[in-house]
Amino acid sequence: MQFNPSGPFRIGDRVQLTDEKGKLYSINLAIGGQFHTHKGWIDHETLIGAPEGSIFVTTSGSKYQAFRPLLTDFVLSMPRGATIVYPKDAALILGYADIFPGAKVLEAGAGSGALSISLLRAVGTSGSLHSFEKREDFALIAEKNVLSYFGERPTHWKLSVGAVQEIEHDKDFDRVILDMLAPWDCVEMAYRSLKPGGVFAAYVATTTQLSKLAEALKDDGRFTEPESFEGLIRGWHHEGLAVRPQHKMNAHTGFIIFARKVAEGTIALKRRRRPSKGAYGTADEE
Repeated sequence: MQFNPSGPFRIGDRVQLTDEKGKLYSINLAIGGQFHTHKGWIDHETLIGAPEGSIFVTTSGSKYQAFRPLLTDFVLSMPRGATIVYPKDAALILGYADIFPGAKVLEAGAGSGALSISLLRAVGTSGSLHSFEKREDFALIAEKNVLSYFGERPTHWKLSVGAVQEIEHDKDFDRVILDMLAPWDCVEMAYRSLKPGGVFAAYVATTTQLSKLAEALKDDGRFTEPESFEGLIRGWHHEGLAVRPQHKMNAHTGFIIFARKVAEGTIALKRRRRPSKGAYGTADEE
């Protein structure tokens, strides 16, 4: 897929065809190519040069509407090794971590490359992304997915295989984004890598991970009070006056936790609050 978000369809473009029942099909346009179904076929040449949203008819009369897939469509259908960061969570990470054009970002736990693609788009060619992946097989999948999405290797992307704590890298990142099993092991690394005021963000799946990382950040004392949340999306059905929530819901996928690095030599302000009864165990209360 060539990264071409607008204009008429071109050779090499990934195109998403939708039938009258809403079923999706993806094809890559090629000279001499054909899209085949049990309802006939469509020659790729009929799509090349046509604008997005055009309707194409198979040899048996079935209709399909054609668009380039959105980032969400691409991510949900791409090959996976590790579990992906879902689009709803990637959007929250980009927004709450304030990923801006020109930002210098470190990502650890590239997985299948879903979040890498979003980060590369957000920082733009004026910024940079250095991704780390401990497993070589996952790194290869992430690399293929990123190259498939952009059509070439982004010049502002570097991918390193190995544990982020063990590989030498720059120390002036604007943002550090972690998606790994034990992010609390990287708190010291994140502090050394970030600029003062830089954002630390992590994506974790369980409450145990969330609690352990939050306490590690507080105990470190060089990051602001961590904030965390999860994102839940509930779709709606709308057919005339029958407007109601859908029965299926895209619910829990992961927790996102954020904190900011304070100035060198400074200890973060502690939140003044009374701990809930039992928050730290019976022994601590006594």
